[in-house]
Amino acid sequence: MDDRRKRIQERIAKRRKRAEHHQQGAWANLIQDETDGYSPPLSYESPSPGNDFPLFKKEWFLFKILAAACLFLLVAIAFKHPSTQLDEVRSVVKETMNQEFQFATVASWYEDTFGKPIAFYPDKTKKESGTVADRPDNQSALPVIGKITESFEVNGEGVLIETSQNKKVNALREGIVMFAGVKEGLGKTVMIQHADKSESWYGQLESVDVKLYDPVAKGTEIGKVTASENGSKGTFYLAIKKNDQFIDPTQVISFE
Repeated sequence: MDDRRKRIQERIAKRRKRAEHHQQGAWANLIQDETDGYSPPLSYESPSPGNDFPLFKKEWFLFKILAAACLFLLVAIAFKHPSTQLDEVRSVVKETMNQEFQFATVASWYEDTFGKPIAFYPDKTKKESGTVADRPDNQSALPVIGKITESFEVNGEGVLIETSQNKKVNALREGIVMFAGVKEGLGKTVMIQHADKSESWYGQLESVDVKLYDPVAKGTEIGKVTASENGSKGTFYLAIKKNDQFIDPTQVISFE
C-alpha cells in the first residue's frame, strides 16, 4: 500500500516538473523574441463574443431608431385622433415645426468655437466704394446710396428708398439667405437671417443674385434696384425685423 502511494506521488511530482519546465521554456522564447526585435501581434478582438466596438454601440443605435419611430407614431396618432385632450400636443408640435432654424446663429457659434471651415470655392463677396462695406463688423453696411421716399411711420414695416438707376443692393450684415424669390406685395425679395436672430428684407428688386441658404458677407451684392417708369431712377424696399417685430431701419443705418 505504501509502495503504491509512493509511486502515485512520484508521478505527480514528475508531471509538475514537466509543466514548470514547459512554462519556463515559453517565457524564455518570448523574452528571446523580444530581444531579437520581434513583438508578437496584439489582438484587438473582443475578449468575448457580443462585445461591440466601444465607439459604436449597436444596441444604443437601435434604441435611438426605435425611439424616433415611436415618437413619429405618437405624433401621427395625436394629429389623427379627434380627441380634444390632444389639442395641446398638436399645438406644441405645430409651433415647434413653424419656428425657423437659426442657421446664422449656429454658423456664428461654429466659427467662434472651431474657426471658419475650409473654403472649397473662392470668395465671391463683392465690395465697392460707397457701400461702407469696409466698416467694422459691428456696424451695418449701407445697402445702397439713396434717399427715403416712404418712411417707416407711413409704411408700418419698412421704408422705400429711391436711388439712381441700375444701382446694386448690398447686404447690411453677414448672414444666411432664408428667402430668395417672389414675395406677395414685395415682388422679387431677399430675406437674410443674421447671427443675432434679426432679419433684413430687401424687396421690389429688379433681379436677385443670391440663392436660398447662401452665406453672405456684409456688403455682398444681393440684387439690383427696380427701374422707375421713366427709367431715370431706381427704387427698392428695405425692412429690418428683430424679436419678431419690424423696426425702423433708420435706427440701424443712416441714409443721409
